[in-house]
Amino acid sequence: MLIETRAYARAGLLGNPSDGFFGKTIAVSVRNFGASVTLYPSPELHIESQPQDGNVFRSLHHLRDAVSTLGYHGGVPLVKAAIKKFAEYCEAERIRLPNHNFSIRYNTSIPRQVGLSGSSAIIVATFRALMQFYQVEIPLPVLPNLVLATESEELGITAGLQDRVIQCYEGCVYMNFDQSIMDRQGYGDYEPVDARLLPKLYIAYNTDLGKQSGRIHNDVRTRWLKGEELVVNTLAEIADLARQGRDAIAGQNLPLLNELVNHNFDLRTRIYTINERNRSLIDTARSCGASASFAGSGGTIIGIYRDDAMLNRLFVSLKKINARVIKPYVV
Repeated sequence: MLIETRAYARAGLLGNPSDGFFGKTIAVSVRNFGASVTLYPSPELHIESQPQDGNVFRSLHHLRDAVSTLGYHGGVPLVKAAIKKFAEYCEAERIRLPNHNFSIRYNTSIPRQVGLSGSSAIIVATFRALMQFYQVEIPLPVLPNLVLATESEELGITAGLQDRVIQCYEGCVYMNFDQSIMDRQGYGDYEPVDARLLPKLYIAYNTDLGKQSGRIHNDVRTRWLKGEELVVNTLAEIADLARQGRDAIAGQNLPLLNELVNHNFDLRTRIYTINERNRSLIDTARSCGASASFAGSGGTIIGIYRDDAMLNRLFVSLKKINARVIKPYVV
């Protein structure tokens, strides 16, 4: 029995990053890139490492570049943490697992350290493989919570639920993480949005070496927890953009959607420090006439373009600053 599962990259369209602050978001899964997991029975439980998990390097500079893009440990800790969290879930739910071992390996085409959620994709794909192997059904709204707990509790990664929700649900999803909803049912309200109603979207990501994500929310979170008025009010405004965006998509109000995407980033600059590299992505895209906002924590932008001529301008202009432009494949 050979099990193969997959999870895709994601991009936040509106409301990002309010998901970690009981807000609202709209996100899309990006099938241009994905993480896959292969699992098959074996005498012992074996996690197969990939080249990026090794400790042999061509040179000092090779080590530096590898750590900059992949972190210190590659993807094996993600798989290991997901297996542990799956076992703990089954134990808590009194699900008795048969004593069957397996070998598991991962592969990924998701660009790393640019905010496309490559780490959580590996974890989602691992959970899906384990669910198939042991024939365990985890309720779909619960699965993103387990993926987030894998990252935050096991690996110390600061993150929100948005990425994990869209990677579990796929397509395009409007998410409401209001605290009263979360307290009542343990997860948010997740509403699929017809992807056929989406405008012409582009994604552009930095092809230079990135830095590990998961740290940039820390200062804002501290200020939010302290009740700092600027932070609390700004995140509430960002969250409401997702609500407005859901209605604009349904009503096919393209001018409003463009305005909301741009406003999302502009609000973000009130409370977050934007480095020069990320700012240049936004400014270059907007100079071509497109809207632009962060698709995640930085390194990747998303926006709306009008026609093929504008898309071509985006390709050319962003390539000059070492950024690649794609049309996201959303089903």
